[in-house]
Amino acid sequence: MPVTPLKNKILKTADFTYNLPGALVAQHPASRRDASRLMIVHRQSGRLEHRMFTDLPQYVEPGDLLVLNNTRVFPARLTGNFSTGGAFEVLLVRKLEGARWLALVKPGRKIRPGRRLEAGLLSVQIEDFSGTGVGGERLVRLEAPGSDDPEGLDKIIEKCGHVPLPPYISRPDTDEDRVRYQTIYAQVTGAIAAPTAGLHFTPEVMQAVREAGAGFAELTLHVGPGTFRPVVAGNPAEHKMGEEYYEVKAETLERMVRAKREGGGIIAVGTTAVRALETVAAGPGGLERLGEEPARGWTGLFIYPGHSFRLVDRLLTNFHLPRSTLLMLVSAFAGRELILDAYREAVARKYRFYSYGDAMLIL
Repeated sequence: MPVTPLKNKILKTADFTYNLPGALVAQHPASRRDASRLMIVHRQSGRLEHRMFTDLPQYVEPGDLLVLNNTRVFPARLTGNFSTGGAFEVLLVRKLEGARWLALVKPGRKIRPGRRLEAGLLSVQIEDFSGTGVGGERLVRLEAPGSDDPEGLDKIIEKCGHVPLPPYISRPDTDEDRVRYQTIYAQVTGAIAAPTAGLHFTPEVMQAVREAGAGFAELTLHVGPGTFRPVVAGNPAEHKMGEEYYEVKAETLERMVRAKREGGGIIAVGTTAVRALETVAAGPGGLERLGEEPARGWTGLFIYPGHSFRLVDRLLTNFHLPRSTLLMLVSAFAGRELILDAYREAVARKYRFYSYGDAMLIL
């Protein structure tokens, strides 16, 4: 059901906060992907249920369509040390032409244009401040001894790059993260963060969902820093999202149209899937054009309370940081008060939070 927009109230970023003990921030994945807990949030009644992720198939209906984000995380973090001492980090954000990338670099004040950094097998030439993004990305060129082939560079990045774990995971990445910080259906390389709602799926859970009469469809949205960039403006309406590339194939659009026509619901697996779907729904021709041709492009859609959802009926998601665009999105979908009540309940029951944490299904 659509959430009624806030009336007679000026939206404030401070309205989207909650208290979270640091011990509840998951530092490692669960023992099994589907061993996570699952909170069920009923929008109409406000009722909360506490289940396990393996119970998900009980909450789908015949004809429902779960839409997955099949983006694949690549080891985008390059690290090294200055010759004078001290560490640096280059986070590859978006591949441009040839060996050029947009990247975030730390410490930014020490890394000026013209600087060359040695990161394992790669040499990173800082070319310029890009001026194309909203997050301070720089234009860099990658080089590797004996390789001018961009595909060869990609292989070296895969070999020597680090998994771009979020900063609230306060440990180095491991070989386990190369597997677990990736959905089992990841296919299209390009993300610097996992679509974490999908991390809980196993082949067994997916098969049980199919046996319950629901189906799966896929889209791609390459998760970038814009998804996680904090909202610093006092009024969320003043926040600008960074753009992320998305693509929804005609087959997925056709299946959504058919599911809707036959009475099924569209269940978005993750906030990134929501943003791609709602971008498509708001495009030229709207819902009436769905299925006629593929949809692709760059989306900077920022969803916060007041947004009218046109395509997504239910949402599977993880628990998100205070004052984040992700928390605002789920608040738009279910109502801010209900979501904050659910988060307080999750804290009281010691749910695990954030990327490697537990899940929530909003009905």
